[in-house]
Amino acid sequence: MGKDKLRRFRENLSFECFVQPEFDEVFHRDHPLKGNWRRDFFRNDNPIVLELGCGKGEYTVALAERDPMRNYIGIDIKGARMWRGARTATDRRMHNVGFLRTRIEFINALFAEGEVAEIWITFPDPQLKTRRARKRLTSPVYLAYYARLLEPGGAINLKTDSKHLYAYTNEVIRRFGLPCEVSEPDIYGTGYADEVLSIKTAYETLFLGMGLPITYTRFSLGDRRDFPWFDWEGDDETEKDSEAERQRR
Repeated sequence: MGKDKLRRFRENLSFECFVQPEFDEVFHRDHPLKGNWRRDFFRNDNPIVLELGCGKGEYTVALAERDPMRNYIGIDIKGARMWRGARTATDRRMHNVGFLRTRIEFINALFAEGEVAEIWITFPDPQLKTRRARKRLTSPVYLAYYARLLEPGGAINLKTDSKHLYAYTNEVIRRFGLPCEVSEPDIYGTGYADEVLSIKTAYETLFLGMGLPITYTRFSLGDRRDFPWFDWEGDDETEKDSEAERQRR
């Protein structure tokens, strides 16, 4: 492991905005912050918004800057990447930003029922291989997690360059009859991108440079809490996300 990565790991632990639970604090047990993020971490009563798979935290920080009346928490397992967002939030003395280093599978040990107002998923790994479909952050597996922590009507926002993940998510929405507010296949091409949707992560900048359309889906879970697994016929396609086209660019 490089010295710079080790330095970032150490520095993360010095940031007041950074939380890194030990494995035994979240495995089959509740973390002390569960249900207490507003009182003990943010020290206010404002709504909480999560960004899952936040990477360097650019979106988390940018959302928090634009909306100081909400609390934003970026979640990822890659501590060296998250350092950038935590460093920025610390340097700018932002009090409505937090970073949580953990596996997303543990979020129900960290957030109480109805504690979260909204979820953002920005450019996640689309998990194109069919055998990894359960790892998609909009799969039934993860929707069951979100149903436990989202407040009634809480929105889930997916922003991705992956046509396959976009189509899969829309099929999930259709299968379960979920309320869908927006399903845009090309937010810049249609002019749909507003100030918030125009926030660009490093990944988005890369994908736009490749000429790939950026999709956006906003939906909620309604009253559903059960999400049975299903096999999607779209996963039978031999080519996903136009890999050949990407390689030519």
